[in-house]
Amino acid sequence: DGAEAVVEAEAESMRRIAQAHGALEVKVAADALEADRLAAARRTAFSALARIKPTTILEDVTVPRSELAAMVRFIQQVADDLKLEVANFGHMGDGNLHPTFLTNETDSEEMERVETAMRRIFERTIAVGGTITGEHGVGLAKKPYLAGQFHDHSYEMLKQVKQTFDPKGILNPGKMFDGNLGLGTGDEGRGTGD
Repeated sequence: DGAEAVVEAEAESMRRIAQAHGALEVKVAADALEADRLAAARRTAFSALARIKPTTILEDVTVPRSELAAMVRFIQQVADDLKLEVANFGHMGDGNLHPTFLTNETDSEEMERVETAMRRIFERTIAVGGTITGEHGVGLAKKPYLAGQFHDHSYEMLKQVKQTFDPKGILNPGKMFDGNLGLGTGDEGRGTGD
């Protein structure tokens, strides 16, 4: 994405770096058709992972690109520490990662470890200046981390935006924000995905 000369120079630089670090193969699309074929692999990643274990939990965090490599290592270390299977894919060019837990939701002990892993990942994401969602949004799984992402008055502003568009509190009542006017109590529970 960008000016042709810049894109070519960056692609060549990435190719050299990847090969220097043991990449088995580096492909750069010669045209739009080949680019589409290469992108097809990314589009099928989730469905391929879903065949490994009964439950696949895909998350979504975005970190500054300067933190990307460290975040990938961190996610893998968390998975190793908690004895979990995790795959990681995403939109690496903009720092958006999709740590995907391969688990079994009927195993309550394993699901507790998944919750712990997600908490650590969200907390690290915030600590390095990232966001707990790059594209999927904040649902029940990320609700506990939303306020922690903002260190100014932005969280209160989000609540005010909700109040402006939903003054009667009828859109997902009690789902996201604490307080009166139908904005929830904060005790609504927690899901396993966003």
